[in-house]
Amino acid sequence: MKKPFVTRLLLPLCMAILLLLSLAYWWLDNLPHEIFGTAMFALLGWHIAVNRLWFKNLLRGRYDVARTVTALLHLVLIVNMLILIITSVIISKSVLASLPIPDSIYLRDIHWFAAYWVMIIVGIHIGLHWIRVMALVRYSLGISRKNRIAVWALRLAAVAIAGFGVLSMSVLGVWTKLTFTYSLDFWDFTASVTPFFGYWAGVVALPAVVTHYGMSWWRRRTPGRAVRRTLQNRKSRALEDPASA
Repeated sequence: MKKPFVTRLLLPLCMAILLLLSLAYWWLDNLPHEIFGTAMFALLGWHIAVNRLWFKNLLRGRYDVARTVTALLHLVLIVNMLILIITSVIISKSVLASLPIPDSIYLRDIHWFAAYWVMIIVGIHIGLHWIRVMALVRYSLGISRKNRIAVWALRLAAVAIAGFGVLSMSVLGVWTKLTFTYSLDFWDFTASVTPFFGYWAGVVALPAVVTHYGMSWWRRRTPGRAVRRTLQNRKSRALEDPASA
């Protein structure tokens, strides 16, 4: 169980933490920002290598609506990450400052814009794989899925997290940032630090919760035995063999 737990759960968690730390640019300054970003991209390469079968199977099999939406969202995330990597190399002031590449203020704006959208899409990505994540957690902790109290407690927690995510979007002004609108509204790290990361975690959690329950609702309402059978098979594989998820 150690290997799948590390590669399937701990690895993405470390990437998420590094992504959150990278957002605290005005607290950590440029060098830590670039170090955390570089480490995140290194783990991203490992994550892609672990999940390389997804890319091999991309052109195989039949595409229903759910698989099409999932593939498109993953491709959007990949494009956003590529934009982050390319702009990071060009505007680097510390780690890659020795490269003979002219700086660009416009690419800096694009870099930040892509970073904000990555936070949203990462949340969606988590939501798409939430069944597998919870299966790994339950398997690791030895929690039975038949425990209805625990299930409903988690559902109520999800509602509370979604509400906090809406609040976080407002507090951080994320709606403005996602529309590429210039704003002088920056977090005051001299007043507090921890709430900054808590609010951004809420921003990521909101699309994760909405995506998970939205997809679950859509699948239950979609007619056709094939769709329901596909969903049931995916759940069964995730619950019975989390290592294969």
